[in-house]
Amino acid sequence: MNKEDLLLYAVTDRYWLNGDTLLNQVEQAIKGGATFVQLREKNMSHDEFLAEAKEIKALCAKYKVPFVINDEVDIAIEIDADGVHVGQSDMNAMDVRALIGPDKILGVSAQTVEQAKLAKENGADYLGVGAVFPTGSKDDADDVSHEELKKICDAVDIPVIAIGGITADNVIELSGSGICGIAVISAIFGQKDIENATLYLKKQTIKMLEGK
Repeated sequence: MNKEDLLLYAVTDRYWLNGDTLLNQVEQAIKGGATFVQLREKNMSHDEFLAEAKEIKALCAKYKVPFVINDEVDIAIEIDADGVHVGQSDMNAMDVRALIGPDKILGVSAQTVEQAKLAKENGADYLGVGAVFPTGSKDDADDVSHEELKKICDAVDIPVIAIGGITADNVIELSGSGICGIAVISAIFGQKDIENATLYLKKQTIKMLEGK
């Protein structure tokens, strides 16, 4: 994984399918410039999740975009995904690293400097920090101030991405925080034209990182 891969990290959500397929929506996001994909499913059987994960893994491989699974470490191992992302209430990062091995990507959610440091010590390759803005996508999202986000970025030497309520309109407010990219759900998958929405969001994110 390169730090640059984390520029625009797309987290899937079936909520906005409206008759479309998740596979097609992910492809539109990648065509628009998404640089990383996380498959996130909360209400799906193991077999359904496994079949979907295999499809999206193949799609991401075609476009050379890193692909990780949210929480479901067993499925990530079974399909040989590029890695896995876990939250604070999920399996301990050290245990996940032991299961997936040293060469897979491990992302960990963090809301405090202490959590960030521990995640790094336990083998995390990158951190997802948020929610940095109010969000409706995660019921359990804890608010993280922009000041705390900067403290986290300063405290660890692994890449940090911001998540939670980020849109093309407010992403510029994260300039100077030290993040290397953003993770979004509705700002991509909740848009009518996913490809063009992703393209515009990526341009705004690059502006934010450049401090413009």
